[in-house]
Amino acid sequence: MTTKTSTSIEAAIQIALIALLGLWCFEIAKPFISPIVWAGIIAIGTYPIYLWVKNKTGLSAGWSATLVSLALIFILIIPTVLISSALIDNTQDLSNHLEKNELSIPPPSEGVAQWPLIGKQLSKIWMQASQDPKAILGQYASEIKTFVKWILTTAASASLNILIFVFSIIIAGVFLVSGNGVKETFIAIFDRVAGDRGKELTELSLSTVKSVVTGILGIALIQSLLAGLGFIAMDIPAAGVLAFICLIMAIVQIDILLVLIPLSIWAFSSPETGTGAAIAFLVWNIGVGLLNNVLKPILLAKGVNAPMSVIFVGAIGGMMLSGIIGLFIGAVVMVLGFTLFMAWLKPSTVS
Repeated sequence: MTTKTSTSIEAAIQIALIALLGLWCFEIAKPFISPIVWAGIIAIGTYPIYLWVKNKTGLSAGWSATLVSLALIFILIIPTVLISSALIDNTQDLSNHLEKNELSIPPPSEGVAQWPLIGKQLSKIWMQASQDPKAILGQYASEIKTFVKWILTTAASASLNILIFVFSIIIAGVFLVSGNGVKETFIAIFDRVAGDRGKELTELSLSTVKSVVTGILGIALIQSLLAGLGFIAMDIPAAGVLAFICLIMAIVQIDILLVLIPLSIWAFSSPETGTGAAIAFLVWNIGVGLLNNVLKPILLAKGVNAPMSVIFVGAIGGMMLSGIIGLFIGAVVMVLGFTLFMAWLKPSTVS
């Protein structure tokens, strides 16, 4: 005769075995989670483009998805490789100079002192740094070493991230072809978790991810790539690092003009830069900086109702966890999690 105690022990053993199997499966799939999640995000963001290509060309679903995937690789990978290459070169040069104590800072031009408000003080500090870099940098030695170490780690993983990017785009093409089946799967999952709200929460998730991808990540990526190409064309020192900083700022919703305008002023004050090139660089930077104001109303039709702090934590936390790819995934996942939580907390407010 089976006792309650033996039944409880058997149930505990069964639960433990299921948990062990689930943990084992998770550990096996762990390296693929970020690329697959990123692929899903790309697929949701490009699905309208995929449908447009399919309807206009009359091609099959597979060929339409292939065209979209190839276009993404061509449009995104080439500029990303250029920026990543510049980032790697910049960080390696900086690391070598710091290790050999050979870091040199050129003196400011005479025009820097004429800048309004900050000119005289900036020119003084800049001159001191050019005459004795060790004295100036020594005050922030630990912070600089920490920052350089982090940048080196990020740069070292740039090539791997590019490969992951390509892999994710290929997987995204598969998701585009099987979009309806994937959607039905998520509806079934939400139905099991949240009763009869599966379709509602799935539509909410899709619209949220699409808004974040097009209205935040897409604009940030376009701005940072265009800014980086401008830095490279003007031979700006540390062009890759500056472009990466612009990318982070754009994702966490900080205006990148805070970086672009000082660089434009620097171009005018540099004796190596002609006036025509400096003017062109200024116009380019203003256009890139204001791109956010033009594209956001178009691409962010439904809006993202998450506060900036959620986006900031998601982007920075994701980057610390998974590198450059995590910068994108973290922002999307945090905003999605916040939106679904609010939908669960206040279901009447979800349209």
